[in-house]
Amino acid sequence: MKFGINIPNFGDYWHPKTLVELAQLAEESGWDGFFVWDHIYGSSEWSVPVGDRQTSIGSAPYADPYIALAAIATNTKRIHIGTMVTPLARRRPWKLARELVSLDHLSNGRLILGIGLGGTHIEFEAFGENSDPRARATKLDESLDILMGLWSGEPFTYVGENYSLRDVTFKPKPLQAPRIPIWAACFWPNKKPLRRAAQLDGVVPITEDWTKKVTPNDVMQIRTYISEHRSCTAPYDIVIGGETPADKANGREIIQPYAEAGASWWSENINSWRGPPDEMKEKISHGPPES
Repeated sequence: MKFGINIPNFGDYWHPKTLVELAQLAEESGWDGFFVWDHIYGSSEWSVPVGDRQTSIGSAPYADPYIALAAIATNTKRIHIGTMVTPLARRRPWKLARELVSLDHLSNGRLILGIGLGGTHIEFEAFGENSDPRARATKLDESLDILMGLWSGEPFTYVGENYSLRDVTFKPKPLQAPRIPIWAACFWPNKKPLRRAAQLDGVVPITEDWTKKVTPNDVMQIRTYISEHRSCTAPYDIVIGGETPADKANGREIIQPYAEAGASWWSENINSWRGPPDEMKEKISHGPPES
């Protein structure tokens, strides 16, 4: 099992320099990955700690995740980096294709792309965009087709419901082959997103009810479903998020059942609700739990 940090791009963690510092610490402390959330705006009904006060997520400070990841790429050497996750419906796929290839080369092939529908409708509605989940899903699927077509480095034409391209060639190709790995987030136990995820490189399952966690038994069911719907035999990641204490032995008790069930990554939640950056540095410095 591999171990990563996932961290918001807003609140106390918004500053790119803070994210770079934490990524360097994670690399030095033996973690395998560092993943940044991709949010642009939030509901005024939700609050997040910023310094010594609570502020609405809508008015909290934010960083662009891809600018932050570029800084992280140039200040680390080993750990995987990426977003967890990018709502593809919020981004122009050809612009994202350029950004991702640039990051893949900048990081010497350490990039992983996490994708999803987007967890909150407010990030679409506040800017006059369609927040309907089906509309977002259509854009997501078209964006995936376009990313893969442009990454081929060959002339590419595409006509979809939302996007169209004619005889476009993008160079360079990604450094990683056959492409930059893609993990898809999905609400378990919804099956349609799992079928999409099965054709990619990994899945990040979460529950629609935030008070409940994905269980090791869920992981076994997900692994079985993915294997039944996957059309290739390449390695596949199942990424489980959660929190572990600083004590590695106690962390092992939490992690081991997921590893035995087939999860390949543990994604440690580090965020403002858990503690400010200075406090969370100690947790990161202890290194990943022992699996």
